[in-house]
Amino acid sequence: TEEVATGTTSEGKSRLVQYLQRRFKFPLKVLLSITGLPKATYYYWVARFERPNKDKEIEQEMIRIRTEHPNAGYRPMVELLKQRGFHINHKKVQRLMKKLGLRVTSYWRKSRKYNSYKGKVGTVAKNKLHRRFKTSIPHQKITTDTTEFKYYENGIQKKCYLNPFLDLFNNEVLSFEISKQPTYQAISKALTQALEVTSDCPYRRTF
Repeated sequence: TEEVATGTTSEGKSRLVQYLQRRFKFPLKVLLSITGLPKATYYYWVARFERPNKDKEIEQEMIRIRTEHPNAGYRPMVELLKQRGFHINHKKVQRLMKKLGLRVTSYWRKSRKYNSYKGKVGTVAKNKLHRRFKTSIPHQKITTDTTEFKYYENGIQKKCYLNPFLDLFNNEVLSFEISKQPTYQAISKALTQALEVTSDCPYRRTF
């Protein structure tokens, strides 16, 4: 699980788009189309992300406090910060807690890492790669993995799932789908695209 985006709708989407583009080299045009984010809005937030963060030290301390006190709301946070030499008014603390996703709801539930493995169900597919992850032939060995991303939209934490298919020849992303649920349909759609892209391989392909 990777948490890559916090804040308002456009800010959260911009962080997610920036992360996916940098890590997986996805075309910006495609990511903006999927997220419905206007290009001008994306560049506005990117410019803001690159500004020096004058609250960085305070934010790091707030994260440490939350780790030590998982259920601390903004009032205890104000007092704990004061004890550590940070004299900040409660409104700013509330704003930073919202930005960092540290606000406490009426209940607490431990978050879980996404794991698609559900035990042995039905027939187990053979391990065709046998840990041989290198190949000198393009489009011969293809791998996939589902990654869960967390982001905030109007103060509400949401999740999306990235399903990429990569060519082990050069780690190129052949196809991908982003979905709000870890469904077979999303993986199947990306797989169909990957099969089309790799159909030129003269050898037997391994997925």
